[in-house]
Amino acid sequence: MRAIMCALAIMGALASAAGAQEWPTKQVNLIVPFSAGGTTDLFGRLLAQHMHQKLGQPFIVENRAGAGGNLGAAAVAKAPADGYTFLVGTVSTHAINPFIYSKLPYDTVKDFQPVSLIARLPNILVVHPSLPANNVAELIAHLKANPDKLSYGSSGAGTSIHLAAELFKIRTGTTMTHVPFRSSGDIMNNLTGGHINLAFDNITLAWPQVKAGRLRALAVSSIERSAIAPDVPTVADTIPGFEATSWHGVFAPAGTPKLVVDKMAAEMKRILELPEVKDKLFEIGAVASPMTPEDFAKFIEGERAKWQDVVKAAGVKVD
Repeated sequence: MRAIMCALAIMGALASAAGAQEWPTKQVNLIVPFSAGGTTDLFGRLLAQHMHQKLGQPFIVENRAGAGGNLGAAAVAKAPADGYTFLVGTVSTHAINPFIYSKLPYDTVKDFQPVSLIARLPNILVVHPSLPANNVAELIAHLKANPDKLSYGSSGAGTSIHLAAELFKIRTGTTMTHVPFRSSGDIMNNLTGGHINLAFDNITLAWPQVKAGRLRALAVSSIERSAIAPDVPTVADTIPGFEATSWHGVFAPAGTPKLVVDKMAAEMKRILELPEVKDKLFEIGAVASPMTPEDFAKFIEGERAKWQDVVKAAGVKVD
């Protein structure tokens, strides 16, 4: 009997390996945990289009928005680990939400297999033109001279935009008032209207406002300057080591066959290196950043450690 069981196990493993090598043989679902039309959705549809063209099977984007990305992430965590369901996750779903939500319907470490980073999106520190600050050093001085008198906008408590400002406050020893909105569009409307003073917002929406003269750009939040705004310095030029970027990546349910994960990561790297894809990402200020599954897992560990400290220091909690 033991010999029969061993034989069956070996046959099952061989069949699984063969199936993984042939992947995909049917429709693949990409779950985007935010609404259609946003940056995460754009990345999902970009990957789906090129995956379909190369691999021949439909790659379907399904938007499951809600609870800061938690609903869509939970759906993937509970999906079969067969290589036919993936999550387009973000810094929020995998490095911030675990520390701001008292209860999550999934474990970000145990329930997911990292596949690859897609891209990084630097936030940009923008101020209303009436603010007497032309660079980061002048902003810090003005904040210290006017504690709690300035306000900054975000797209919601616990978002990367919110925590970028909180990290800035921690690193500079300054204080200001948080004003949460529903979206980056609302931030831009209120900032250009002078209802708030500043924001660390997504460069995709903020940069056109800067070029139109409605806002003043002080710095980008990435370690390196952004190709879309090369003349704008980094916050790190004034505050060494400062980095607060949004990022997007693909995750599979834990236990997904390694052959499938590696093939998906390789295809993502191929797609993200296509000239037309690079041009598309440049238009929105994104930096293509494909990684191996192993490197992506290490990257997430570092991000979790950084944002856990910021969430704790800022006292951010969402029930």
